[in-house]
Amino acid sequence: MDPRRWRALILVSVAMLLSLSAWMTATSVSGELQTQWGLSSSQVAFLTTTVQLGFVVGTAIAALLNLADLFPSRILFGASAALAAATNAALLLAPSYHSALLARFLTGAFLAGVYPPGMKMVSTWFRSARGLAIGSVVGALTIGKALPYLIKVLGGATLGSVVMGASLAGWLAALIVLWRYEDGPFVYKRSTFAWSRVGRILRHRETMLATRGYLGHMWELYAMWTWVPAFLAFSASERVSSASIDVAAFAAIAAGGLGCVWGGLAADRIGRAMVVNSAMAVSGICCVVIGFLTSAPFWIVAAVTIVWGFFVVADSAQFSAIVTEVAPEDSVGTALMIQTSLGFLLTMVTIQALPIAVDTVGWGWAFTLLSLGPAFGISSIRRLVRIRRLPSLDLLKG
Repeated sequence: MDPRRWRALILVSVAMLLSLSAWMTATSVSGELQTQWGLSSSQVAFLTTTVQLGFVVGTAIAALLNLADLFPSRILFGASAALAAATNAALLLAPSYHSALLARFLTGAFLAGVYPPGMKMVSTWFRSARGLAIGSVVGALTIGKALPYLIKVLGGATLGSVVMGASLAGWLAALIVLWRYEDGPFVYKRSTFAWSRVGRILRHRETMLATRGYLGHMWELYAMWTWVPAFLAFSASERVSSASIDVAAFAAIAAGGLGCVWGGLAADRIGRAMVVNSAMAVSGICCVVIGFLTSAPFWIVAAVTIVWGFFVVADSAQFSAIVTEVAPEDSVGTALMIQTSLGFLLTMVTIQALPIAVDTVGWGWAFTLLSLGPAFGISSIRRLVRIRRLPSLDLLKG
C-alpha cells in the first residue's frame, strides 16, 4: 500500500470541503435575502433549487461530452472550483432576485466539475478501503455545505461575510488541487469521445440499480438539509436564540460528515449493501418521527435532528463507491456524472414540494413523505444484491 494515499485523501477532502461551502451560502442567509427582496417561501426555496438545477445541467453536459473521462480530474476539479467561487461571489453584486438565481445556477453548474471528479480522484489511490476513502470525501463535502452556517455564527450574520468566506474557501481549494494533487497508481483508462457512452451506462443494469438506490437516498437528503433550519426555528421557543438555532442547523448538517466516515469504515468491513440499507432505514424512521416533535423541548428536537443528519448522508458515498466498481472501467467518470445528475434532478422536486406539504398537512406528515425515498432505495439495493455478487463488488462483505 502506497503511504502517499493518505496524504492524497486528506488533500482532496480538504479541497472538497472548501469548494462545496459555496453550495448553501444563499440558503444560510435566506432570511436576509427574503427581507431584502420581499421573497415568498417558494422563492426562498428556489435559491437552493436553482443550485441543484445548475448542478444537474452541469453534470448532464459533462456526461454527454465525457468530460470526466477525457480530461485530467485535477484540471477539471481546480478550474471548476475557481469558477464556482467566482459565481458565488457574484451573489453580492446581484441587483435583483432573478440575477441572484442566475448566479446560483452557475455556481451549481461549475460545482458539477468538483464533486464527481473528486470521488474519481481518490479512487485512483484506493482499492482496499475505497469505502472509507470516498466516504471521507463525501463527509468533507457535507461539512463544507454546512460551513456557511458556521461562518454566519463566527463572522456575524451578514450577507457579505458568509458569501465572501465561502468564495475565498473555493479559490483556496482550486490552488490546493492544481498545485499539490497527483493521481494514484490505480488510474482509470483514458477514453476517447463517444456519444454512445451515456446510452451504454443507462443500459448497464448493475450501474442503474445502484443509481436507483441513490435516487431513493436523494429524495430525502437535500429536502432535509434545506428545510431543517426552518423546522428548527419553528420548533424553538422564544427562549432559544437565533445563534443557537444556527448552531443546531450546522450540527445537523455537519453530523453527516461523521456519518460518511462511519459509513465508509463499516462498508469496508460488513459490506456496502448492509450499510446503505441500514442508514436508509434509520433516516427513514427519523423522517416519520421528527416532524411530530415540534412541542418537545428544543434540545430533544435538536438531538433527533443531529441523529437524522448523521444517517441521512452516511450511505451517500457508498452508492458512488458501488458505481466505481461495477461501471465499465473506461466510463466511470461518466457513470458518476449520470448518477449525480439524476439524483440532483430529483432533489428539486422535494425541495420545492416540502414547504407546500408543510402548509397543507404540517411538518409531521410533510417529513413523513420523505420516507418514501429510503423505502425505494432499500428495495433497489436488495435487488442488486440478488443479481450481482462478484469479488470486485462483494456487497455482503465490503
